Amino acid sequence: MNKANTPPKISNVARRYLDTFSVILDTMIRCMAEVKITDSISCNFIKQMIPHHRAAIDMSLNILRYTTDIEVQNIALNIIAEQTKSIDDMVSIEVCCCAKTNSPIQLKPYTRIYNEITQKMFSEMKSSPQTNNVNYNFLCEMIPHHMGAVRMGENAMKYSICQELRPIISAIIRSQKEGIAKMQVLVRHYQST
Repeated sequence: MNKANTPPKISNVARRYLDTFSVILDTMIRCMAEVKITDSISCNFIKQMIPHHRAAIDMSLNILRYTTDIEVQNIALNIIAEQTKSIDDMVSIEVCCCAKTNSPIQLKPYTRIYNEITQKMFSEMKSSPQTNNVNYNFLCEMIPHHMGAVRMGENAMKYSICQELRPIISAIIRSQKEGIAKMQVLVRHYQST
């Protein structure tokens, strides 16, 4: 193997960051997969989005231990605030929303698309860059995570779901799209430096 093809040596600090990210990702995947699927799209969405949000919070706490980049700090703090609120909002309506059921005609396509979205998200997050620049790593990990939330939300909104859940999903879609745009700008900055 020539020097150009040799992967860069990862520093101890970056390795600690990446190892923690790997644990967070594995926990998210396991928790989302362990959700008991019901005949309620609303209930399934809430129970699967909560561990997804918790992973974003944990990923943000992880980068805050290492970053000195003010823009990355602001993105991470914003994720923690927004997704903590979103979890609280979903928990507050969970019982009533889980009473809203769907027919198999709706459940089957919803679940099929959900599975496609999450498998793509998991794959992209698992294959995100592993470099000594933890800021770049975080952004490349979080962008597919946010894209997954947007797509999961858009998928749920196509169906008959709990009315109290709709504004929460709309807020998720809006905030995550805004976050993706900010992170993509920073990724381009890191790629050019």
